[in-house]
Amino acid sequence: MKLLKHSILLLAILTFAACTPEDGVYFENLENGQEITSPVTVKMGVVGMEVEPAGPINDNKGHHHIIIDGGFIPEGEMVPANKTNIHFGKGQTEHTLELSPGEHTLTLQFANGVHQSYGKAWSKTITVNVKE
Repeated sequence: MKLLKHSILLLAILTFAACTPEDGVYFENLENGQEITSPVTVKMGVVGMEVEPAGPINDNKGHHHIIIDGGFIPEGEMVPANKTNIHFGKGQTEHTLELSPGEHTLTLQFANGVHQSYGKAWSKTITVNVKE
């Protein structure tokens, strides 16, 4: 009987662990391969870090960046600021993008207070297809 109780408890713990999101960034409202229309509102999430505005470097804190048609930024490198590398230095977690029709990659990249990338582990790339 004691073995059965321990087995049930272990199964419950493993089930909970399997359902708990892993640390990293994610798109709250978009999925890989999704067909969308433009403009599209992108909702950004993170697990394991805290979102804060740009400024001093604080442990386990930072803000989002979206990279259009590009990949992750290596750890420690600065995320460029231009029309395809969008900074959310005010701590925003939602943004509306204008995208041309066709296939695009969107990379969500988390970075510290001075825009230094946390690297591949703190990025997520998906492909979306924008309808005409």
